[in-house]
Amino acid sequence: MKLKWFAIPLVGLTAGVTAIAPAIAAASQAPAYVQDQGGWDTPPSEFRDVQKQGFHDGIEGARKDFDHHRMPDVNNREEFKHPHVDASLRDDYREGFRRGYDAAMHHLMGQTGQ
Repeated sequence: MKLKWFAIPLVGLTAGVTAIAPAIAAASQAPAYVQDQGGWDTPPSEFRDVQKQGFHDGIEGARKDFDHHRMPDVNNREEFKHPHVDASLRDDYREGFRRGYDAAMHHLMGQTGQ
């Protein structure tokens, strides 16, 4: 009789732990947008420094637009239209910004293929 008192709660506890273990494992992983080790938010290795800066700024711009429920349009970002870089570097910065913005929007909206 006393064995049943231990067996039934033990079975229940085992089933509960088994059911929540995958959820705990998933929750303990860092969000994908924080990972910066070759993930979607890492600029292409062939980018020059100003393009990398634009890429990171584009990601931040996309996050702001997404968080504020704005339509995703890189052309509406002030830092894309008027970048604070030397005039000779603007095209490279904008290229990096556009790529970062697009990558972030695809990621934030749950689209694959990026």
